[in-house]
Amino acid sequence: MRQAIAVATESANSGGGPFGALIVKDGVVIATAHNQVTATNDPSAHAEVSAIRAACTALDTFVLEGCTLITSCEPCPMCLSTALWARIDRLVFSADRDDAAAAGFDDRRFYELFEKKPQAEWPLQVVHLDLPNRTAPFDAWIAKSDRIDY
Repeated sequence: MRQAIAVATESANSGGGPFGALIVKDGVVIATAHNQVTATNDPSAHAEVSAIRAACTALDTFVLEGCTLITSCEPCPMCLSTALWARIDRLVFSADRDDAAAAGFDDRRFYELFEKKPQAEWPLQVVHLDLPNRTAPFDAWIAKSDRIDY
């Protein structure tokens, strides 16, 4: 955790966001990353997502079973979802969403959006088009004999 906090602090001091994360497997740090949203104009360049990407590259897999995500702050819903999709076994964080909000990074509204508000009240219009061919990509996927399931 000390390393994740140090990465986050260095990021804040050098123009990045105040978030740091690492992926550990079998006691070895596989990847380290910091928030690069403003540096890269990429809203998905959170420390956790970047660390997961780097770990997947380093381990040559998209499945991080047996890994721990250590992050300086409680992950936002996007980062938490990415950790779930990566099949990470354990998540450890220090600062929480309220600490982040006090510093101007209020992702509590996203947690609340998913937990409490019906889609009709979201700040993003969500439209479902129920087309007859909506499952064509899935049908093609299922028909592939060489697909890699995940």
